[in-house]
Amino acid sequence: MAAGTRTERLEARVTPELKALLVRAAELQGTSLSDFITRHIGQAAMSTIREHERLELDTQEREVFIEALLHPPEPNEHLQNAAAQYRATMGG
Repeated sequence: MAAGTRTERLEARVTPELKALLVRAAELQGTSLSDFITRHIGQAAMSTIREHERLELDTQEREVFIEALLHPPEPNEHLQNAAAQYRATMGG
C-alpha cells in the first residue's frame, strides 16, 4: 500500500472488548492503534478486491474456454478485413 499524506478520517463504533483486542495487538507489533488498524484494513480491502476481480469459472465454463483456446473458430470476413487493413496501415 502506498504511503502518503493522511488527509482523510474514518470513524467506527466498536465494543470495548474489540477495542481492547485491537490495542493489545497494536502493542504487540509495537505500533499505534491507528497505524495497526490502517495497515490491516488496507490489506483486507485489497484482498477483498482481488477476490472479487479474479476470474472464476465453473466446470462447464472452464471446458468451453479451453475448447475455444485449443480449437479457435476460423476468422470471419469482418475479422479478415480488419486484419488486412491493420497490416496495410501498420506495414505488417
